[in-house]
Amino acid sequence: MVARLHIWPPYLFPPPQGVLESLWAGFADHSFWIAIAVSMKRIAIGYALSVVIGVALGVGMGSSKFLEQTLGGLLVSLQSLPSICWLPMAVLWFGLSEKAILFVVVMGSVLSVTIAMESGRKQLPKIYAMAGRNLGARGFKLFLFVLFPASLPYLLTGLKQGWAFAWRSLIAGEMIFVSLGLGQLLMMGRDLNDMSQVIAVMILIVAIGYIVDGLIFRTFERRLQYKWGLTSAT
Repeated sequence: MVARLHIWPPYLFPPPQGVLESLWAGFADHSFWIAIAVSMKRIAIGYALSVVIGVALGVGMGSSKFLEQTLGGLLVSLQSLPSICWLPMAVLWFGLSEKAILFVVVMGSVLSVTIAMESGRKQLPKIYAMAGRNLGARGFKLFLFVLFPASLPYLLTGLKQGWAFAWRSLIAGEMIFVSLGLGQLLMMGRDLNDMSQVIAVMILIVAIGYIVDGLIFRTFERRLQYKWGLTSAT
């Protein structure tokens, strides 16, 4: 309706048909496919690093009073820092490279995973660890087979939040310099005054986020709720 009223010219506020044509053209010339593949590769590497580092830090902070008192408040404060603020540091350290983008992605999401893992470890009933030790679990086995599975309901919230932050950080990082990702296509649309392409890429970003949330996190939530339901019934 707004497009038909011509409040703004079509190149600033395109009609739905123009956006659909831009989507079709982007997939037809494979530019969207290439951008999606590049962005998904980066997010997979960056998010995986965030999960590994975040879980390790969260376990350490949840198990050590010293780390909790020294790093706990700092991590909570750093989480309020927008991920794009890490980009100047990343560029100075790594230059205009893949490492700079991955650094921004990791810093944007690792804190959410860390805080969620720490909260999960702290809120676990102590009887779980006591039962695991009575059954012979010690050290890494106790964490892997008892504490980590019991922390999953708490960790899942941090993983979802970490994914959202990582995805936003990636797009922001790709918008800064030429990087063959979805963020670069957004900037190309802006530079060419092609609002149809900008909106088309925004639709792709939202769609990918929705698909990942539905296929991975919601599926995992349902399975986790089912298993916990069986455990509670037992």
